[in-house]
Amino acid sequence: MVRNEGRIDRVLRVLVGLVLLSLTLIGPQSLWGLVGLVPLITGLVGYCPLYRVLGLNTCPMGNR
Repeated sequence: MVRNEGRIDRVLRVLVGLVLLSLTLIGPQSLWGLVGLVPLITGLVGYCPLYRVLGLNTCPMGNR
C-alpha cells in the first residue's frame, strides 16, 4: 500500500477517530462511536482505500 494521505490529513483523521471513539465511553454512550475506528486506522496507516477509488492523494511526492 502506497501512502495517499498527507500529514495534516492524517492528524485530523486520528483526532476525529479518537473523538468518535470517546462517544462510546462518555456522552451518549452509543456503539455508533465505533465508526471512529475507520478514520483512526486510516490516519495511523496513512492509506485510505476511498481516496484510491476517487483518485485523490494528499501525500507530498517525497513521502510516498
